[in-house]
Amino acid sequence: MKNCPSCGNQCQDNDEFCQVCGARLTPAAGGAAPEGQTFKDKAYDAFNNTADTTADYSPEDISSNKVFAILSYFGLLFLVAIIAAPNSKFAKFHANQGLVLFIADLIICAVAVIPFIGWILSAVGGVAGLVLAIIGIINAAQGNAKELPIIGKYRILK
Repeated sequence: MKNCPSCGNQCQDNDEFCQVCGARLTPAAGGAAPEGQTFKDKAYDAFNNTADTTADYSPEDISSNKVFAILSYFGLLFLVAIIAAPNSKFAKFHANQGLVLFIADLIICAVAVIPFIGWILSAVGGVAGLVLAIIGIINAAQGNAKELPIIGKYRILK
């Protein structure tokens, strides 16, 4: 008996895939090591495992500028963080995240002028933008400097 590297389920020695989660148990044909993750796990990791740089910011900076960081995710209010807390690295991090999200929202609005397909894409993009804004607000309120999924790696503000 062997254990699945992904979920820990006990599997038969001759099984190639876990019967519970579907992860590969044996090396692939090329001799590569098993990845141990299902497609669902990989998709979750790609969306949720973003860079967390909270340790780069002082606790004083985080606690005194949380409100500005939260405001950064409400459209043009990212400007408030830039103007009101220009020396705060924490507020600037979230202002950058809010700016990138704002630009993405503008692109989504521009796509909406295309009949039918644009309307569908803008509806889906609008929901995605709202979800990203909520994630950003939660991160800022908890004092975390964690990148937003998909768009968080882009830096406009230095």
